[in-house]
Amino acid sequence: MAPTTDSAGNTEDAAAARASLETLRTEIAKAVVGQDPAVTGLVVALLCRGHVLLEGVPGVAKTLLVRALASALELDTKRVQFTPDLMPSDVTGSLVYDTRTAEFSFQPGPVFTNLLLADEINRTPPKTQSSLLEAMEERQVTVDGIPRPLPEPFLVAATQNPVEYEGTYPLPEAQLDRFLLKLTIPLPSREDEIAVLTRHASGFDPRDLRAAGVRPVAGPTDLEAARAAVAETTVSAEITAYVVDVCRATRQSPSLTLGVSPRGATALLAAARAWAWLTGRDYVTPDDVKALALPALRHRVQLRPEAEMEGVTADSVINSVLAQVPVPR
Repeated sequence: MAPTTDSAGNTEDAAAARASLETLRTEIAKAVVGQDPAVTGLVVALLCRGHVLLEGVPGVAKTLLVRALASALELDTKRVQFTPDLMPSDVTGSLVYDTRTAEFSFQPGPVFTNLLLADEINRTPPKTQSSLLEAMEERQVTVDGIPRPLPEPFLVAATQNPVEYEGTYPLPEAQLDRFLLKLTIPLPSREDEIAVLTRHASGFDPRDLRAAGVRPVAGPTDLEAARAAVAETTVSAEITAYVVDVCRATRQSPSLTLGVSPRGATALLAAARAWAWLTGRDYVTPDDVKALALPALRHRVQLRPEAEMEGVTADSVINSVLAQVPVPR
């Protein structure tokens, strides 16, 4: 049966949105070399209305990656450097007394943006870390009892350093669970590192993305059309059961004290759905689930101390689970 005018229009909008999002990699590559998986993860998070935790050693372009994404998507972005003396109001905003009107008015904080870069989020105390919880989950900020909605789209991209723990405050499980994905940013390959140095020798300035040629190739309208298309992506009963079985298996792993919660299962299914649509399909396969299992689940499990001492990692446990759980045919 031929599609109706509306459905045909929606199909065309979705196809145009996918094409626009696919060009993101090319555009971001003008500023960042060799981080395609991280770019894909950030796009998946935007499609799922989720948030991303970026983990990598200093100097692997975590901040530059987020800035380049915001430029290529024509989104408003703000950066907050999380420090031990940062207060919650420095993130959410506060009431300011206006001497002219003799009244208090709300001064929005940097969280009122489309893409918030929370740099080194684990360097600020739990009190300030928790100021993001409502924003990430409810997409609003409550000040003086009044809820104030955040812009749409809204994404928190938080960074943390995996090797320097002195003076840091590890994120509690409740906060980690608010992140849809945890993406690890690896050191570049030799060829990619040569390309980075060649660019800098040619005058590349990471503070001036426009001069580097990064231009907006997609926007909020494309994201809206893409999200609508992702919502139509088919998930079979077998795939749903597979996601549940994978997450339940983590709760029985002898290497873990904490397995994946039902929220984690929901996150994995949503991410797999977005990835399936990005790759050009309108249905989810087991391979989509496997592709997103590590970034969606690695921060939602907790290793036993003795397993950690033996060199076991969250990624190795999840890979073991994926190898053991029967795959639907």
